[in-house]
Amino acid sequence: MHVNKRPVNPGRKQGPTLREFFERIPWIILVPAALLLGLAPFRPEPHLLEKLRMLVNGQLTRPLDIFDLVLHATPLLLVAGKLLLDRSSANSGR
Repeated sequence: MHVNKRPVNPGRKQGPTLREFFERIPWIILVPAALLLGLAPFRPEPHLLEKLRMLVNGQLTRPLDIFDLVLHATPLLLVAGKLLLDRSSANSGR
């Protein structure tokens, strides 16, 4: 089977690596965003907890609820990714 691979254009600037992407996000922005979006609205219950409960119970079916889960969870996932990359950088001596 012949796999048709496109040649890499040496003159074209490549996008940032995943590590570079995470390094560009400052902690001073990421932590407040994660706390605010992760806990909003504060009363009666944070959306993230509500949507996770719906996911566990198999009730997360409406597109708006799925979008809401992604919206509120994204900053927390970015914090987790940045922490993991920082930890791997520290362990590798980078």
